[in-house]
Amino acid sequence: MANLEAAFQHKVSFNGYISLLEGLNSVVETEIQELETPKPDSFFVTFNENEKIWKEYWNKSGVKLSDQFLERMWYHNLYFLNCATKKEATPPGLFANWSYNNIGTAWHGDYHMNYNTQQPFWATFSSNHLEKNLSYVKLVEMLVPVSKKWAKEYYELPGAYFPHSAYPVEMNMVAYPVPTWGWEIAETPWTVQGLWWHYLYSGDVEFLKSRAYEPMKLAVEFLVAYLKRTEASGPQWNDDKFHIFPTVPPELYGLRPGFKYNYDCNVDLSLTKFIFKAFIEAAKVLNQEASEKELLTNVNMILSRFPDYPTAISDKYGKVLVSVPDEHDQVVYNVPNALFTVFPGEDHGLHSDSETMKLLKNTFFNMQNEGGNDLVFINLQAARIGMLDLERFKRQVNYSLMPNGAASDRVMQVHGRYSDLSDYGFMDKMGIWFENFGLPVVINECLMQSYDGTIRLFPNWPMNKDAEFHNLRAVGAFLVSGELKDGKIEVIKVESEKGGLLKIILPWQSGGTVSTAAGKKSLSSSIVEMQTVKGETIVFQP
Repeated sequence: MANLEAAFQHKVSFNGYISLLEGLNSVVETEIQELETPKPDSFFVTFNENEKIWKEYWNKSGVKLSDQFLERMWYHNLYFLNCATKKEATPPGLFANWSYNNIGTAWHGDYHMNYNTQQPFWATFSSNHLEKNLSYVKLVEMLVPVSKKWAKEYYELPGAYFPHSAYPVEMNMVAYPVPTWGWEIAETPWTVQGLWWHYLYSGDVEFLKSRAYEPMKLAVEFLVAYLKRTEASGPQWNDDKFHIFPTVPPELYGLRPGFKYNYDCNVDLSLTKFIFKAFIEAAKVLNQEASEKELLTNVNMILSRFPDYPTAISDKYGKVLVSVPDEHDQVVYNVPNALFTVFPGEDHGLHSDSETMKLLKNTFFNMQNEGGNDLVFINLQAARIGMLDLERFKRQVNYSLMPNGAASDRVMQVHGRYSDLSDYGFMDKMGIWFENFGLPVVINECLMQSYDGTIRLFPNWPMNKDAEFHNLRAVGAFLVSGELKDGKIEVIKVESEKGGLLKIILPWQSGGTVSTAAGKKSLSSSIVEMQTVKGETIVFQP
């Protein structure tokens, strides 16, 4: 029978080569070069190289959680992220690398710049995998020419209008050139936001100068000109504000009669304010304040006359944030629009005053989300205000899990776009949702937050659950490690990559001690600000 079976009769090794070519079709060679004869040790050389790559990847950061579901979710999705994207490579679209027949082809598997494309890269910053974000940076750079062209030819304005959708090929025009989604203004600041974050978390001034500053400036130039149009300010508004008009809230109303819901959307206001403030700081870091005087003057003028965030009154919760002026409080959202000021806007959060925190919490309780676009998004917003229920978060993730451990986008609620007859898992069949590889960022933000430049430890983690993390990256280019065990935090380690100003709130009310190469000293307060030395490790203890 052995002669009839497809089997090897002798116990010898079998070696073969597979050649994998990557890149644009115009670049990859059309003819495969003849490969050398396989040698028995070739496999082990390749295997060892691969093992080294993974070891380096996992040594970047790590968590050890008493909750095995959350720990597994953290590692699974960072594994998937490493399989899907690579430094400076063409970034993945909606369904990353996994496309076959009808799988991974919905919406052409393109880039959606109103959260889908950005979301998986949110995890790269705090997880200490900044090299992965360079793939996204490459996409932004690729979009600059068509975005400048569209701003000039369609809007007749300077700068760059970044599109709602894009493709990984040279583009001569934006994919959605007309209303509704072609008029979303938020995509412009949103697209370049990740470049500023890359600088904040890396402290890499050369990156800011050579790769981030120009796209940011182009976005700001467009936004300033857009807000200064005669249609966007003047007596017809009955105030002295500069309004964002017209625009469209993501995944919601489209254009409405009389432009009822087409101005000053929460997402537009929060992200425009974010990128304006970022540009002011970037110009200062790069000593460009004199050369950018006119643009900076306009930015500061607009910020001084900026519209308020839209609110409504809820019978149950009182004053709450909503997505757009004149909206009622019972809207079921597809994207968690009402808390954009928390994330990605980062205007509000744990640093906010008590009155604002009350508004945020009321909004969180009031906000209804239909699912399909909020698995990472809404839970990250909740963590940023210390309101994330980890057990509820786990149930939502478990509800969305595919057999291979990846998370799909599943319907959560009716009375938005979905009814009781909707197939809650209809998006499972579309493919592997690359965006949900961003799930580790939710865990990171529960263990450590630094979005405003101040490090907070275990801000959304129950004290009765053990947790340990190593080398989570904080704003200011700090690598932070900490451990919570038996309800106590005994030590916090901070490595300073660039030697900047360290701001940290210690978890001990009476202060503690700090140890550096210069020695050990006592601290009388839990709020610490100290200048660090490049490369040094600072140890805090109670």
